[in-house]
Amino acid sequence: MTRLLASIHDVSPRFEHEVDRLLDHLAPHVGRRLAMLVVPDHWGDAAITPTFARRLRDWADEGVEMFVHGWTHRDDGRHAGATALKARHMTAGEGEFLGLDHAEASRRMRMGKALVEDITGRPAAGFVAPAWLYSDGAHRALADAGFALAEDHLRVWRPGGAIVARGPVITWASRSRMRQWSSLAAAATLRHVLQPAPTVRIAVHPGDTRVPALLASITATFAAFARHRPAAYADLLIDPSRAAITLA
Repeated sequence: MTRLLASIHDVSPRFEHEVDRLLDHLAPHVGRRLAMLVVPDHWGDAAITPTFARRLRDWADEGVEMFVHGWTHRDDGRHAGATALKARHMTAGEGEFLGLDHAEASRRMRMGKALVEDITGRPAAGFVAPAWLYSDGAHRALADAGFALAEDHLRVWRPGGAIVARGPVITWASRSRMRQWSSLAAAATLRHVLQPAPTVRIAVHPGDTRVPALLASITATFAAFARHRPAAYADLLIDPSRAAITLA
């Protein structure tokens, strides 16, 4: 069985128009069979409004999976060594959970989970750290917060349990011309390399809507995996064949 997991990142009132555009863009490929990664208060000044909360509830009622995507998405920490390199080169001040200790990571995860679940009336599908970057403390906090699933660039796993999917996520970067070019090249390569993969993940961001070349690449990527069945992340939890690898 081959699965296609689609997600829209950075879902927030700040990007409501872009989220609508992405939903329309992905609809011919996956309908509402996708995940939204919800940021409760983007950069500390875009809290979820009652109007946007109703939209989240409506999308959840239509079958969209709701993940918690940090709290602010903003990284206010100071980093050194390898962590500083990640903060500088893998994101632009958006790796909120890259430097958090266990207690603070757990606090923000629990707040986000409670908020999303209160809005949707359903359990949160899981947690994805902004920029897919986690500190050691954040990794430990995942199981404490009670999330069923977590994700990074290379895998999806049950916190404290098994890896349920492997392989790089296909995504795009819009914040500079160089990053746009590199993400376009990576997507073109992964469209071929990942054809045999049992689970393929495609993630889009609000900034993608402002770059026509990225939207065209997104369309080409979904078309390349037309034989993969649009699926829910929750499907990974009920398929024993995806739960054979245990975390160290």
